[in-house]
Amino acid sequence: MNKTKHIDNEYSISEAYRYLANAKDTLSKSPIEYGRYTDRKYVSEAAGIAYLAALRAIDTYLLKKGLSEGQLPKSIEGYWLAVKQRIPLNGKLSSAMRIIYEDLHLGAYYRGFTDVNVIKSGLQNVKKIIEMLNNLMQKTDNHENIVCEPEAKYADKKKTNKSKTPPLIKNDKVKNNDFKKRFDKCK
Repeated sequence: MNKTKHIDNEYSISEAYRYLANAKDTLSKSPIEYGRYTDRKYVSEAAGIAYLAALRAIDTYLLKKGLSEGQLPKSIEGYWLAVKQRIPLNGKLSSAMRIIYEDLHLGAYYRGFTDVNVIKSGLQNVKKIIEMLNNLMQKTDNHENIVCEPEAKYADKKKTNKSKTPPLIKNDKVKNNDFKKRFDKCK
């Protein structure tokens, strides 16, 4: 058996994608019957590998932002805190992390969940985390860039009546001007 040595960086987005591909490959070894995987061993392995793929992507982002390997989180609580404090626009990321933690790590890896929809949803969220962090790293390579959500909920390009302006920024001209400046940079 000829195995080639993997020489990529241990902390890289490509390594996270490699973990995810390995998880999918492992999962494909288990047949599906009546909406469930029939071999819990492969499901458990795949869930553990996929969960590690997401953590590897978060580690990669944190290292790129200046943390040392010794400062990387050691527990899930540490990861929650790191996401909250160090990753901008972290609501979607936190939601995806909760899904993979509960469904893949706790459910499939420890408790033996085998439902196809639960496992596939977990894998999709792992991929979403990796893609979000990859895009975020590309956007923030230049520290002057501002990361924006795809759709701003507070402003439209359509002409609107000023009375329809959200109450969050309606009466405060300073906040309104700051918001407009930041929003214009995101276009």
